[in-house]
Amino acid sequence: MNLSKQLSAWSGSGAFIEISLLGLRVFYQDFGEIDADPNETCLLVHGFPESSFSFHKVIEGLQHRFRRVVVVDMPGYGLSDKPGSEYSYSLIAQADAIMFVYRELGITGGHVICHDMGTSVVTEWLARYVNHQLPGWFSDSFKSVTFTNGSMVLGLAKLRLMQKLLLKQNIGPLISKFASYSMFAKTILSAHGAQDQHQLDNNDLQLLWENVALQDGHKKNHLVIRYLIDRHRFEGSRWLPSLPLASKCLPIHFCWGNADQVARIEMARYLHQTVCPDSTLTEMQDVGHFCQLASPEVWLDSVLRFYEPGTGVSR
Repeated sequence: MNLSKQLSAWSGSGAFIEISLLGLRVFYQDFGEIDADPNETCLLVHGFPESSFSFHKVIEGLQHRFRRVVVVDMPGYGLSDKPGSEYSYSLIAQADAIMFVYRELGITGGHVICHDMGTSVVTEWLARYVNHQLPGWFSDSFKSVTFTNGSMVLGLAKLRLMQKLLLKQNIGPLISKFASYSMFAKTILSAHGAQDQHQLDNNDLQLLWENVALQDGHKKNHLVIRYLIDRHRFEGSRWLPSLPLASKCLPIHFCWGNADQVARIEMARYLHQTVCPDSTLTEMQDVGHFCQLASPEVWLDSVLRFYEPGTGVSR
């Protein structure tokens, strides 16, 4: 598959790291200064069905606050290898894969900003953090975590029909086999929710699809979406309980587009008010699930306000 001009440029400015134990190549981008202090390092974690490319509109803005910004395509996403059923696609495995890249890049800590499925990966990291299970080389640990629009409480999520069908053992592979751009675009727009000036445009949709379709990734969506099984399995017993414990030691921020039709704003309010009352909540008005793509200026203003003196990480 020939890459579009935009994705080709993105690919050309990044690099790959091989996880030899898994036999997989993982794509990453490391912007800025590699000797930046962890407090000046931003670690971005993407969602489903996206890739690190979903942050391409906000990288420059983030560099006004951070000297180093790192993004990684998890296995099965974007430019990274997309294995079949031999890879578990569990959130535990994805958390390990990204940590492997951080170790290879000499990253010992930083501020985390995550989106969608990436919020689940990060809650696994926080569970390890509060249970003293992070590797010794990650000695500077997490400085803060910003969660953006992810289904962190499955009982409050409004999953799309396509997501539900992909999870069904007998139907999911068939849905993947006949996946098309039109089906994909319809589901993405339905999940996003926002309209008018905050809507995703056709170019954004085409590039999202291109990232998914690389290496026939669209035919493996029934495998990739298995992360929701882990979300159900570990949410109540491991991940949500880690949030209030972590917030005693580091700043936690929920930054949410309130037009999201999947991870609805009620979820962010519940997380802030009931699960993690020491956190900060920022509601992004009239913007949807994929805010960093459709409304990057709003996303940057809302996220970076957390780092201003006297607020958020400086409180």
